[in-house]
Amino acid sequence: MKHIKFFDTTLRDGEQTPRVKLNAKEKLRIAKQLENLGVDIIEAGFAAASPGDFEAIKLISENIKKSTVTSLARAVKKDIEIAAEALKNADKPRIHTFIATSPIHREFKLKMSKEEIILRVKEMVTYAKSFIDDIEFSAEDAFRTEKEYLVEVFNAAIEAGATTLNVPDTVGYRTPAEVYETIKYLKENIKGVDKVDLSIHCHDDLGLSVANSIAAIQAGATQIECTINGIGERAGNTSLEEVVMIIKTRKDIFNGYMTNIDAKQIYPTSKLVSLLTGVTTQPNKAIVGTNAFSHESGIHQHGVLANPETYEIIRPETVGRNTDSLVLGKLSGKHAFIQKLEILGLHISENKIEDLFNEFKKLADKKKYVLDEDIIALVAGDAAQIEGRKIILEHFEISRKAGQKPKAEINLIIDGEKVYKEAFGDGPVDAAYKAINSALNDDFTLEEYKLESITGDTDAQAQAVVFINKNGKRYMGRGQSTDVVEAGLKAYINGLNRLYKENN
Repeated sequence: MKHIKFFDTTLRDGEQTPRVKLNAKEKLRIAKQLENLGVDIIEAGFAAASPGDFEAIKLISENIKKSTVTSLARAVKKDIEIAAEALKNADKPRIHTFIATSPIHREFKLKMSKEEIILRVKEMVTYAKSFIDDIEFSAEDAFRTEKEYLVEVFNAAIEAGATTLNVPDTVGYRTPAEVYETIKYLKENIKGVDKVDLSIHCHDDLGLSVANSIAAIQAGATQIECTINGIGERAGNTSLEEVVMIIKTRKDIFNGYMTNIDAKQIYPTSKLVSLLTGVTTQPNKAIVGTNAFSHESGIHQHGVLANPETYEIIRPETVGRNTDSLVLGKLSGKHAFIQKLEILGLHISENKIEDLFNEFKKLADKKKYVLDEDIIALVAGDAAQIEGRKIILEHFEISRKAGQKPKAEINLIIDGEKVYKEAFGDGPVDAAYKAINSALNDDFTLEEYKLESITGDTDAQAQAVVFINKNGKRYMGRGQSTDVVEAGLKAYINGLNRLYKENN
């Protein structure tokens, strides 16, 4: 069997999605779910980029046991040293170092000659190898690099001890035929390539990331670099779920190929990432979109009822949708709740179970049925909580008299002291936010507010996501509730607590 490894960069490249910012606790929650999913390598961040990234990588390294944990590092000594330090407690550490190789990067960004780059590759891969045995080397903008020169660079990396060679289509420029030919050329010309993994990292600028990744596998690549839901900067990255299901579904083409991915964890992982990042998948997104298994046409509905294979090449339960008939409600006990968490692959520490179960019971009092998406949202909400909160919402009331604007009355605890404020606004959320602003007497700007339903019922939970700007820095807040105003309040206060925590 040919093993295709999955290198997930949701926590590094995926976090470069505009306005997405995860704290260490949220990153760990996603990392644990990626481990449950069966991801081979988790790129936990870029240790040298910030103290927050360093701490998140360190935390993930200490808690992930099955998957390899890696940190990105430029081909410079300081980056490599910081990455090695962040990874020192990992059971399976990897340093992922890179340097650009294309003519445009050599001339304008690096101002280095071909020879200077090859010398840097040899020195830095060797240096990284002195800390950790598992070293991945990436030639940034590889697909706009001369193929002959790319072979020289990769030969130098192997000689220095690299165990994985990554070929990134950094700007999402190439087509599947070009990717196939390049990977085939590299396989035929790099010395010792059969002793290392050859990896592909595609961006989706032209909508070809998945197709290009599949072409790379067919040409001999053994590692795919991707993100959950395809998130990432600009147009995003290769979608893990799509590549996995192409390999699993098209056995006629990929006979003899295998992955470590547990496909039943795809949907829970997708929803968790969506909730924690605040990035909603479009309804028609392959595999994980709301409409991915919906049939509107009468002809299609009739066919599916007669035989699902008429219009469904993948069964919903294969990717973790509608996996069981266990529907929870207010009479459900802790055992059923824990069983549901296990079914969804959400392995929660014992000290957290009681808190989550209490939150579940509160939700069950408000909703007739608690669905899978609600349970995932509870876990996501727990991960979003800020320790040592400056602001706690104690109580709020919204009222409106005919001909007047809505009035919000807010009871807060700020730095341990109770504060009451009221304000009028254009709507209930606006009024509530103005009351909070008055209580804090601080200068910041609400840049964006968005609200969406987690499920489709009339008693559905809503998730609110806000972006707050202070001195040019953005802070994201999330909140959820069956009450849309409360969801908005929780999101705003969550964002403000992040702001104050980072600025203390």
